[in-house]
Amino acid sequence: MAGCICNNFISGYHSHSKACIGSTWIFQNLSPDEKSSLASFAVRKEYKKGEVVFSQGDTADQMFLIKAGLVKISKVSENGSEMILDIRKMGDFMGEQIFWDDFEYPGTAVCVEDSFICTFSKNAFEKLVLSNPNIGLNVVKNLSKHIEFLSSRNCYLLIRDLKEKLYNLLLNIGNEHGTNHSDHFEINIHLSHEELGFLLGAHRVSITKTMKALRKTGLVKKEGKTLYVYRS
Repeated sequence: MAGCICNNFISGYHSHSKACIGSTWIFQNLSPDEKSSLASFAVRKEYKKGEVVFSQGDTADQMFLIKAGLVKISKVSENGSEMILDIRKMGDFMGEQIFWDDFEYPGTAVCVEDSFICTFSKNAFEKLVLSNPNIGLNVVKNLSKHIEFLSSRNCYLLIRDLKEKLYNLLLNIGNEHGTNHSDHFEINIHLSHEELGFLLGAHRVSITKTMKALRKTGLVKKEGKTLYVYRS
C-alpha cells in the first residue's frame, strides 16, 4: 500500500503517526489490496483541544485512528463523577465497539490537544466484509488477541498493595504514553490524583499519600509538570 494520504494534510503538526487505518492492530494480516480498500473509505478530520470525538451512550457507528494528538476517554458515573477509562495517543485506535450490534460507546472521547483523526464508518466496513469475507475473519481473530492483551496489561489491578499497584500503573502509562529512557519513563500527560484514583479504585487522599511514599523511594520524581518513573 502506498504511503498514507493523511500525511499530506498534517504537516503542520509537531509529530504524527505514519500508521494508516489499514495498518492498525485490528486489521493486521490483511493483503495490501484489502488495506487499500479500507483506507479509501476513511474520512479525515481535525479536532481542536477540548473537542468531543464521540460521547458516552452514542450508538457506536464509527471507529477512529489518531494520526496526531492525544485523546482522553472517560465515563461519568451515576453520582456524576468522571472516571478515566484510557488515554489514546497518535497511532492508537478507538471505537472497536462498532463490531457489535446496537452497541454504545462506553465513554466520552475528548481531545487533550489539537488532533487529526481518521474515521471509518460501520456501514462502510459491512460493505467491505460482504465483498471480502477474509477481512471480517481477520478482524475476529485480531479482536480475540487484543482482549487477551488487555487482560495481561491490566494485571496490576489484581495487586493488593496500593503502592505497588500505583507504581505499576505509572510504569504502564509511561510505557504507552511517555518517553522511554534507559532507566526511566518521562511522562508529560497530566493526571490528577483523583483521576489516578479512579483508574485504581482508590480515594484521592490515598493516592496522594502513596505518591509521596513512592517519591521517598526514588522510584518517582516530579519536576514542574513532568513526572519521571524509574524502573526498579
